[in-house]
Amino acid sequence: MNNPTIKPTEGTRSKEHVLHTGTTTVGIVVKNAVILGADKRATEGFYVASKTADKIHKVSSNVAMTIAGSVADAQYLIDLMAAESKLYELQNGRKIAVNTVVKILANELYRAKYPMPYEVQHIVGGVDGEGPKIYDVGGDGSILKETYTSTGSGSLYAYGVLEDEYKEGLTIEEGVNLVKKAVKAAISRDIFTGNGIDIFIITKDKIEKKSFDLKK
Repeated sequence: MNNPTIKPTEGTRSKEHVLHTGTTTVGIVVKNAVILGADKRATEGFYVASKTADKIHKVSSNVAMTIAGSVADAQYLIDLMAAESKLYELQNGRKIAVNTVVKILANELYRAKYPMPYEVQHIVGGVDGEGPKIYDVGGDGSILKETYTSTGSGSLYAYGVLEDEYKEGLTIEEGVNLVKKAVKAAISRDIFTGNGIDIFIITKDKIEKKSFDLKK
């Protein structure tokens, strides 16, 4: 989904001159944590619209999600998931489970399939009472639970690294290095991926962000 689209108003949502991200996002499960990674480039066709795009977002104290596709759609869904997570925690007095966030997101995506679906793909990752989990959530509301996954225009290149080097029981440091290597592989081959790497480390206690400038 690298090309901007111009659509008339349909239903309750209007999409005009929608900015899309040709991107690479990666998520893996490691020992007691989840690692999410993404590049920093946002594109509009073959134009680089941003070199500092944030493609990983915190939605609760223990869950974060990546974005690929329409920026407007993705930002709305991130805000919605953050609000739903906060409401859940206020009503129940505990952190929201990862699969609960995923189910709320999938229900909203499925509800909007007709007449105008969201143009997105998300990786949702987090740690709850059952341990670290990641889910690949499609724009149609489909849900796939994975131990590692990648989305976006550069995902095929990232998968080449993940398939070869991922193994169960990786440490957090090993996981960060693997995610960084997978995104860098996409950057080297996919013109819609680039300009740096953000990585989120999600544990039961906190979410930590690391950024890497490729020029260095």
